[in-house]
Amino acid sequence: MALNTIDAKMLSKMFLAGAKNLENKKEWINELNVFPVPDGDTGTNMTMTIMAAAREVSALPDDADMMAICKAISSGSLRGARGNSGVILSQLFRGFTKGIREEKEITVPVLATAFDRAVETAYKAVMKPKEGTILTVAKGGASKAKELAEEGVTDLEVFFDGVIKHAEYVLDQTPEMLPVLKQAGVVDSGGQGLVQVLKGAYDAFLGKELDLTIEKQETVSAKAASPDREATEQAEIKFGYCTEFIILLSRNFNIRTEMDFKAYLESIGDSIVVVADDDVVKVHVHTNDPGLAIQKALKYGALSNMKIDNMRLEHQEKLFKMSEKEQKEADGAETVRKETGFIAVSVGDGINGIFKGLGVDHIIEGGQTMNPSTEDMLNAIEAVHADTIYILPNNKNIILAANQAQSLVKDKNIIVIPTKTVPQGITAVINYVPDLSPEENAQSMQDEIHNVKTGQVTYAVRDTMIDDKEIKQGDYMGIGDKGILAVGAEMEEVTLKMTEEMVDEDTELISIYYGAEVEEASAEQLKEDISKKYPKCDIELQYGGQPIYYYIVSVE
Repeated sequence: MALNTIDAKMLSKMFLAGAKNLENKKEWINELNVFPVPDGDTGTNMTMTIMAAAREVSALPDDADMMAICKAISSGSLRGARGNSGVILSQLFRGFTKGIREEKEITVPVLATAFDRAVETAYKAVMKPKEGTILTVAKGGASKAKELAEEGVTDLEVFFDGVIKHAEYVLDQTPEMLPVLKQAGVVDSGGQGLVQVLKGAYDAFLGKELDLTIEKQETVSAKAASPDREATEQAEIKFGYCTEFIILLSRNFNIRTEMDFKAYLESIGDSIVVVADDDVVKVHVHTNDPGLAIQKALKYGALSNMKIDNMRLEHQEKLFKMSEKEQKEADGAETVRKETGFIAVSVGDGINGIFKGLGVDHIIEGGQTMNPSTEDMLNAIEAVHADTIYILPNNKNIILAANQAQSLVKDKNIIVIPTKTVPQGITAVINYVPDLSPEENAQSMQDEIHNVKTGQVTYAVRDTMIDDKEIKQGDYMGIGDKGILAVGAEMEEVTLKMTEEMVDEDTELISIYYGAEVEEASAEQLKEDISKKYPKCDIELQYGGQPIYYYIVSVE
């Protein structure tokens, strides 16, 4: 007997089945990522996105109506969206649910309209839609849905079978649309994820026995999320004053001057960050005599944005009583806002420290190895008490989630600077000028990040062919902004070759951030080799502590 309608209860079951099927295929989808890096995460991002919605749907009562289910799917996936693929999936759900939420029963014509609305919404969310991706697969499915509806098909089994088969056909064509997929011998991973959602939903519609149990999300305590917090609180504070300021240069501050200044700061303190950019130098140091650092800095120019915190006093306050600010917040009092705040996505204690030293208020732990969700962004925005907040995603796969969070915030001016790498994020912060308007700063920062080239060294997890380079499992890869720049069996050789591909006649500065698995002596040797090769360039070496990527190198 043909089934021509879907009610709210069946919709709930189909959505949960789609989510579970995607979760079951997560690792397989991860392996479809074009770049054979050890952090391929399309399947993970899509799964975490849809499971955020599935938890909300499963929490609804059995008699929940269409509107309640649609709201749970839309809001859950929107806030839980991670990575580009997850954000696009959430936008597909958002558009789809808008097309069915007013209905008591869903028919083929309603579904065809909802599929079309889903695709329209998702395409609008992507600034430069690229064919051969999840968007193309969604559009193909919607096109088939419209065709079947216009042919007068009313049997939902026939309808779903036709839509899924056509979506699979379009998925198989994605390598012909994107040469990088064809060269790697894979179909688009995001498109495959969408097909698995549709297949799971169809299985539920057919009445197959499925486990639709949705596990609750594990909560992580603040201390567990920051394992070094307790150690920090218990550690003896050697230098008591966290000192930060900006030098507005009035004299030449070349690389030799900078090295001398850093050496002086090292003689009076630790946790030093000195970042020079044209007429401005940002300084961070922990010292027992801030006056010495200030006096030295005044030799180079006027000072602004000065901030000195007594870390020993703050340490005692944290241990023995609530701070005044915490007490006010506990009492429900309004927290005083400042004008400007910064949020950066970062991973690695060294890189996190650099961002903090440059004045970033809140670090969202994550990056290429774990894309933060829209919910993570919203929580960070709530934690930063500022009228205007700049978000630095520092990864191209996180920009959409940041933009989505921006659209959901109404009481603060959220500006997303589309930084695609950590060095771009550092450059953006350095180029912030307090005297400029938010709009002027945003434009200035975006202009400057385009002057930064970034290369990252990691290892291959499988054999493949990309950018006409044959890659073997275990090889080191130097990945640039637009593709793989170097491949080989020796890490330093690959790093040098990658750097060579980025350096040109206009290059003035090469910055090297070495990761958690690299010995300092090896990093120092690499710096020396690069210095010999490019004697006219300033070479900076800093501990990044990042996982997965042995070296991050920026060229400006």
